Amino acid sequence: MKSRRHFTVIDIVSNHKIETQEDLCEALRKKGFDVTQATVSRDIKELKLVKIPDNNGYRYALPDTGGQRCSYERMRRMFADAVISVEHNENMVVIKTLPGSAQAVASTIDNSELDGVLGTVAGDDTILVVLRSQRHLPEVLDWFKELLTGGR
Repeated sequence: MKSRRHFTVIDIVSNHKIETQEDLCEALRKKGFDVTQATVSRDIKELKLVKIPDNNGYRYALPDTGGQRCSYERMRRMFADAVISVEHNENMVVIKTLPGSAQAVASTIDNSELDGVLGTVAGDDTILVVLRSQRHLPEVLDWFKELLTGGR
């Protein structure tokens, strides 16, 4: 749930002017998350959001990390366009993609900072997703299924 909320926070601050924690709380509530200001404050800290100058004051933004965080929408499009199947065992997930797509999909997974994912290894049309532990499997599978179906 936390990783989904983090993705949503990233999408919100990337696409909307969010000036205060209260603004972010309200935006998250509109997306179906039941959050408190304390939760949002922790999320801001964990995501290392920064306040940047804006025409009318300041707004929250993603830190300039040199890397590229992947938005939920980008991952959803990538999964919808390229992923054929998702299968698993106890602590690994295998994703089958269209030929030549595995590395791009794996990169979006790696850059998503999904809590339960330790890392990925990609070939031409197959991705091995290694989980941090067995307990992360249900959350990661739910996330991948949601990306495949476009649901939220």
